[in-house]
Amino acid sequence: MIPLSDADAPQKPFAPVNKAIIGLNVLVFLYELLLGGLGFLFGGDSLNLTVFFLTWGFIPVELTEGVSYQSFISPGDIETPIPTWGTILTSMFIHGGLLHLAGNMMFLWVFGSNIEARLGHAKYLAFYVITGAAATLCHWVVEPASAIPLVGASGAIAGVMGAYLLLYPRNRINSLIIFYFVTVIRLSALWLLGFWFVWQLVQALLSIGISAHVSVAFWAHVGGFVAGAAIIIVYRLFSGQPPLPMRGSEPPSRPTKYWRGRPLD
Repeated sequence: MIPLSDADAPQKPFAPVNKAIIGLNVLVFLYELLLGGLGFLFGGDSLNLTVFFLTWGFIPVELTEGVSYQSFISPGDIETPIPTWGTILTSMFIHGGLLHLAGNMMFLWVFGSNIEARLGHAKYLAFYVITGAAATLCHWVVEPASAIPLVGASGAIAGVMGAYLLLYPRNRINSLIIFYFVTVIRLSALWLLGFWFVWQLVQALLSIGISAHVSVAFWAHVGGFVAGAAIIIVYRLFSGQPPLPMRGSEPPSRPTKYWRGRPLD
């Protein structure tokens, strides 16, 4: 399922931080294209691109052992010019291919704007970075000895989705379904994001013991989603609201319109 738009927010709220994050991800990807060539769009690889991933991606074993990862696939050792903890941030803006980037940015475009509008620009930026870091560290806890670089914004975006589930559970999301057929259906955020999280959790549990052969960091998705939901629970408590949304207590992200006494949909 791929979210296309929020049916209850036809006009996107002003969200400069969310747009800037998307723009930065696209710019980094264009730089990756310069390194890897057009073949990168179709799954190709190159030495320069591999070095880029090893330099700026998050490598769990670096944090575990406290030393820079070394490789001899290029002249000299590969050493990141910033501390290992800094790659927790840089890895969030690197993607492994066009589909990886497009899928992540679509999710961020659909769900990020409302969260920024709800939290405010500065708080949203802090929220995005914190949930992304939590996702990366969750992956590290599960894979502390891995030398495979972790890249992608999906952990931070999972945090945005966890927040959206608690803040706008009744919003309806237009979603593209591709499964023997292609169609667009409208699902509540509760069902769409709830199913997504359960699926990620199942995949994460199934990957235990064989994660070295799995190309998706499912535990980062789980960790980011839980972190995002947890932050919103704390936010709601400090705002004097119930920690979890009560049935009928959360309005959709747009006000209901009325005409001759009837709500317009």
